[in-house]
Formats: sequence, C-alpha cells, structure tokens
Amino acid sequence: MRPVPWRPARLLARSPQTPTARTLVFSVPGWPGHLPGQHVDVRLTAADGYRAVRSYSLAAPADGERVELGVQSVPGGEVSPYLTDVLPVDALVEVRGPLGNWFVLRPGTLAPALLVAGGAGVVPLVSMVRAHRAAAPRGPLRLLYSVRGPDDLWYREQWADRHADFDLALLYTRVAPPGDPRGPERITARDLAAAAAALGPDGTAYVCGPTGFVESAADLLTGLGVDPATVRTERFG
Repeated sequence: MRPVPWRPARLLARSPQTPTARTLVFSVPGWPGHLPGQHVDVRLTAADGYRAVRSYSLAAPADGERVELGVQSVPGGEVSPYLTDVLPVDALVEVRGPLGNWFVLRPGTLAPALLVAGGAGVVPLVSMVRAHRAAAPRGPLRLLYSVRGPDDLWYREQWADRHADFDLALLYTRVAPPGDPRGPERITARDLAAAAAALGPDGTAYVCGPTGFVESAADLLTGLGVDPATVRTERFG
C-alpha cells in the first residue's frame, strides 16, 4: 500500500462555531475525495524547521478540492489555538489524508444509523448528517448530541434545517435552555433506549467525543442490547 502523501493546503476561510471552536476551510490541490467520518493529519512547520502534527475530523462530504475541518481550541495546546485564532487566511499548511476507513457512513446505505456525539465529537458526525441529507435513497438517521450548554452547540444552522429520515435530540449536561424538559444531566440509558431499539439487527451506532464520554455511551448502548460489533467509536483526549 502506498503511503498517503502530504499536500499543501491553503486556508480559504475561518468561521466561529462556539467561543472556542472554529470551522476552517482549505483548498487542497489534488485532493482525492473522502467519506463522511474520515479525518486528516495537519502539519505545521516553524521557521526553524520544527514540525507539529495533529489529527482533525472532516466536517463536510467531499467537494472537489475543498476540505472543511472543525477545530476546538485546547488551552495550552501547541497547534489548535494557532489554527483557530492565528493562522492567516491564504496561509499554507500541509494535510495528509483522508485517513480512517472504519468510522465511516457510506452514502446511500439503507440500514438505520445512530450517531452519538459529545462536544467536539460532533464534527465527523455532521459530515454524515450532511451526506445523508444529499443521499437518495437513504435509511433512517438519528443524532444524539450532548453538550455542556447552549453556548457550546456546534453547527446550529444544520439543526435548524431538518429533513426527512433524520431525527435529532440535544442533550445538555450543565446548563439547559429554558423549557428544556430533560434538564441538565449526563447521557443516560434513558436517553439512548428508543434509538438503540430502533437500530435493529442491521443498524450501526457511531460514537465520537472525549474518551470518558465515548466509553460511557458505548457501555450504555451494549447494556441496552446493541451488538458491540455494530458500535463504532472514535475518541480524543
């Protein structure tokens, strides 16, 4: 198998998602395309030759040479604060990808899929939601998205634009908006029960977020009877 090459990537635009998270759009000549759920490595090279590499999820389906990433700034981080707030528009970095062929949702699949996101873990899952919206035919898709509070919600415009065969539940862990019937608490088996039952024997669950969240959500799903072989996880931190 040939190694995946590094390609120059020019920053076209940066836009806010939350007070500490940004969408970055790059132009990558020769980009081969990708599947929803895949990620890339981003490499920065300093003037003295020092290099730093970090992985970031692709936030949108393939679109020519356009590559969209979601980046959460990590306090004290070596790379993420630079990408979210310093890297100038039109500047060059290097990217390598697409990477990861297991945590993907293939467009046009008719089997049910359940997406479970914790915080910034929504980034690869929103790519799946966007691809699902454009697909025909398509199976039922449900997203359970857990965030600390309303200010931490990514991709607000996506959730306002509902479409057939897609269901969304927003779960708040620290501060819930007025009128929210659930109230703030961590994800529970009660939150997942109906979605887990709807998966059936042919469905797949995709869980992404911080390590603790992913382990807890995956354990809850298997405790509800979901086959562990159908639970795909991706974690960070």
